[in-house]
Amino acid sequence: MKTECAVIVFAKAPVPGYAKTRLIPALGPAGAAALATRMLHETLARAAEARIGPVELCCAPDTANPVLMEAARSYGATLTSQGEGDLGHRMHRALARGLQVASSALVIGTDCPGLGVRELRAAAQYLADHRAVFAPAADGGYVLVGMSSLYPALFEDIAWSTDKVMSQTRARLETLGLVAAELPVMHDVDTAEDLAHVPQEWLP
Repeated sequence: MKTECAVIVFAKAPVPGYAKTRLIPALGPAGAAALATRMLHETLARAAEARIGPVELCCAPDTANPVLMEAARSYGATLTSQGEGDLGHRMHRALARGLQVASSALVIGTDCPGLGVRELRAAAQYLADHRAVFAPAADGGYVLVGMSSLYPALFEDIAWSTDKVMSQTRARLETLGLVAAELPVMHDVDTAEDLAHVPQEWLP
């Protein structure tokens, strides 16, 4: 019987000019990539430390980046590719894969310093009696989504990368008759203003 909660970490290859491009004005291409690398390691370390289930590093554009390969090895994570499609298609596909090996699955990014071991364990615990769990982001999106059953409609026709993501998702949940658990609102790191939420020692 599957009882674990898989943790799937979405990450871009931390290549200058490709990762965290909106931070380049503040940190420069190399600095933005360096911060992306630090956040990648911190996120994988927390996912492993939570010990709630298998950890997967699901990356873009592919699995060939040496930093991603080494990070996956270091934390005992499976390395996979996000594949084609918009963010919704990619997350749904990853959750489906997670639910093949565990009774529930979480998808998280690498850009939320406040998402720690305690929050990951709380999300997994919520999925013991909820079909879905979310951690809303202060910018209107979410930094974590978890499922114990798949609902493709939660990932279709959502205005990804806008401040409408969480409100549209809540409306979709209501349409489906689902009650999702929610963690407290957290900050993710996309712009120079968001650097205020990054621990000082993480900054390049």
